[in-house]
Parts: sequence; structure tokens; C-alpha cells
Amino acid sequence: MAITILALNIYPLKSARGIPTTRVLLATTGFAWDRHWMVVREDGTFLTQRTHPSLTRISTQLTGEGLVLTAAGFEPLLLPLAPRGAARPVRIWKDSCEGLDQGDEAAAWVTGVLGEPVRAVRTPATPGRSANPEFAGPHLSPLAFPDGYPILVCNRASLDDLNGRLPEALPMERFRPNLVLEGLPPFAEDRIASIEIGPVILTLVKPCTRCIIPSTDQRTGIRGLDPLPVLRTFRFDRDLLGVTFGENAVITRGVGEFLELGAECRVTYEN
Repeated sequence: MAITILALNIYPLKSARGIPTTRVLLATTGFAWDRHWMVVREDGTFLTQRTHPSLTRISTQLTGEGLVLTAAGFEPLLLPLAPRGAARPVRIWKDSCEGLDQGDEAAAWVTGVLGEPVRAVRTPATPGRSANPEFAGPHLSPLAFPDGYPILVCNRASLDDLNGRLPEALPMERFRPNLVLEGLPPFAEDRIASIEIGPVILTLVKPCTRCIIPSTDQRTGIRGLDPLPVLRTFRFDRDLLGVTFGENAVITRGVGEFLELGAECRVTYEN
């Protein structure tokens, strides 16, 4: 059976709703515009659905004019695509870097949606972060605002396997992948070293450890069935001290190329 791209997703605003797409440009930081915007506290600390599931109330749309944010009860907010704004320090986990503040109107909008004082920032033209070389290797992998790696790859058969163990099925969107593959056996992604898609090569560098986000309905923000207890019974990684589902990837070749839905993939497995 051929291995193909089943889904492509971009998440312009970190932890807000994603955008399914049929074609995506590979930029130096991963999928073009992916996690280029973020909500932070006044002290610059990043926010995600881990603590703020109401971020799912924010829908995103990329247009020729900019990034449009919408939420029920609020007028749409347009943020420019160009990296401009006053620089301010921000923090993502242990990484301290710079974000560009998107102004008081944007801050008031996201504050209204989330119900607490927050700011909206976007990544500078030259990001100040890169993927951890301990896993990503010597190939420089610049980052916008993802947790730690530019691309998250998931396998449809792995979700099918997990859903067979759960009392109810979860949709793939709960795991917020950028790229979903089909045609692989369940959890074959654990052993894949690289994926070649035409002129593009993605190197899988680290299993993705999971938190509470997959229990969150990506439309309502309501917590529901948590798959972690079941995953922990057969997906606990003793080295990473966490439950894993999906693989983090970096771009080894192909910046400036496009990925398309249905494209055939050639995988190389670890020795």
C-alpha cells in the first residue's frame, strides 16, 4: 500500500484552531505561517490550551491582507503578515526569545476572549530560537513559536489503534499534527528515520510527549475523554519520562518547496 499525505494543517496562532489545507509551503521554520503568532501574559510567558482551553474559541484564517482571528461575540481582528511591532521578551518553556507586540487593539481583543490581561505577539523576521540539537542534530532548525520542533507528524493507523482501546473515538485534530500519513502500520512512525516527499526530506528526530491537550474538544474548549491513561499503558517512554504519540520532525531538504495532499511518501527506517 502506498504511503501518502492524508492531511496538512497550519496553526498560525499557537493553541488556537488550525487550518486544514491541501497545499503548504515549507519555510525555514516549518509550514509557512505555522505558530507565527502567540498569546502571552504581561510578563511574556506563553499561553496554550494546557492552561487556557478557551484558546480553541479563536478561529484563524490566512488572507492576502493578513491573519484574521474570529471568536463568537467579537468582531474579527486582522493582524498584518509583515513582522512588525515593538520587540518584547517572551518565554516558551526554557527558551527566552523575542516577540513583536501586535499592539493594544490586538491585546484588548485576546484579553476579551480569554478573560484576563494578555498580549498578542508574532515572531520576528529572524527567529531567535532553534530546535534542540540534542535531538535535531547539527542541521540548524529555526523555530517560530512551536513548543520545540517545526513539524509534527502523525499516523492515521496509530490513531485507529488507540481509538480501538478507548471507550469512544477521538478525532486526529485533538493531537494537532501538521502532517498526517496513511498507509503505514500502527506506530510505524516510531521507527522512521526520514520521509522523502518529492524534493522534500523530513527527518523524524524525537517522539512527541503528550499533555492534557488531546482531551480538549478543539471546537468548544471543553475537556472530555483523556487518552493519556490508556496511552500510558503501552506508550510510556522511559527515556523521555512521558507518554508519546506522533513524531517531531525537522526539514533536512526542501525549504521553498510545497507539500500537497495525497502526495506519495518514501520512508526510510532506522537501522
